[in-house]
Amino acid sequence: MTPRTRRTDRPAPDVRRSRIAVAGAFGAQGLAYAGLLQSLPGFESRFGIGDDTVTLVVLGVCVMAALGTVGAERVARGPGSRTVLAMGLGMIALAIVVIALAPTLVVFFVGFGIYGLGLGQVDAGTNMQAVAIQRAYGRSILTGFYAAWSAASVLGALYVSAYVHSHVTQRLALPVLAVVIAGIAVGVLRRAWRGHDAPATVSADDARAAKAMPWSGIIVLGIAVVAYYVVDSASSTWSSLYLANGLDASAAGAPLGYAAYVATTLVSRLQGDVAVRLWGRVAVVRTAGIIGSTGLLAVVLAPSPPLAIVGFALTGLGLGVVAPLCFAAAGALSPAHADAVIARLNGFNYLGAVLGGVLVGAIGAGSTLRIGFVVPLVLAVVIVLLAPGFAHRHESVAADDPDHDVVSEGAAPGAGRDARPAEAGGAHDAGTVR
Repeated sequence: MTPRTRRTDRPAPDVRRSRIAVAGAFGAQGLAYAGLLQSLPGFESRFGIGDDTVTLVVLGVCVMAALGTVGAERVARGPGSRTVLAMGLGMIALAIVVIALAPTLVVFFVGFGIYGLGLGQVDAGTNMQAVAIQRAYGRSILTGFYAAWSAASVLGALYVSAYVHSHVTQRLALPVLAVVIAGIAVGVLRRAWRGHDAPATVSADDARAAKAMPWSGIIVLGIAVVAYYVVDSASSTWSSLYLANGLDASAAGAPLGYAAYVATTLVSRLQGDVAVRLWGRVAVVRTAGIIGSTGLLAVVLAPSPPLAIVGFALTGLGLGVVAPLCFAAAGALSPAHADAVIARLNGFNYLGAVLGGVLVGAIGAGSTLRIGFVVPLVLAVVIVLLAPGFAHRHESVAADDPDHDVVSEGAAPGAGRDARPAEAGGAHDAGTVR
């Protein structure tokens, strides 16, 4: 891989402020996710429910999130993606309060339904905003947004551990998260990127162009999204049980697989943008898939907990960059209508989450979780094969002329010839112009 030239110009102050606000939104999403996920044992005790009910709640959240994503695209075409994101964060804050104070199981379910709708809007809105800001920067910055999610999810887990250890009730502890998230929503409404990618009123020609979605590219990236979230959901949901029941890890050692996975995912995302600027998206995704496949192979073959934990660490280190780079590539498929493309792609992640959480567990119930983890292993290999689909498809210059200067569509005003699409995520990674 030949290193690429790095840009040194700085974006305008308003763009930098937008970047901070949207990074905060990613963090808020991770904080809420970890806070609710790690509170599940408390929910089970509080309402007398079991794992089967929790599984139904998770499925319900995914369904509602998919609906929220559909609505997000429509709002993005009117008030804009900034409004989508602020509304979604507001709904998540409300949902946390409803869940925390729920007097009955029915209200508890309603709270998670609201959370699902808000989650779909935030998933779509954060990626819409992040892709737009990345275009304004003219270089890869998207994995850094996901690093904010990972870091905040660690803080959320630590917060739950602290309030449980201190014997503080969920009714008092969880609304604190809601206040933080509501504050971030206000910041997003004030500081996030422009309202929308495309004007609310468009000409007939623009309307026809908007409908002509680049489905071949969306499907390729959608398969990669499904593959990643199967791995992510399986590692998050089943790693501890696999270590405890399949490899006889101690009660203290069983959670280390997930801890290793989350920690290295954060490391991967912190370094991902630098790697993309140097070598391009295709090379980074291909390498990420190879490292992740090696890690999952170690998980499947592990004779003892330490090797499995190392395997989960390698999995996170490799595949942590895949999701953000999927959305970065999606934004390049049709820059003029990136919000619509991203909203469609976002729906694939819920399919992956359901398959990873349910399919791996079902296989494990029928045989062993060791066999169940073969599914994410195979899909990690699929990500390697799909790597060429992460290259830009709208280039107007020859792929064999990487030094040819071209202004990326949607680049910040004044970026000039230095704002090459290659530096926004590996424009010339493909061997052909597509």
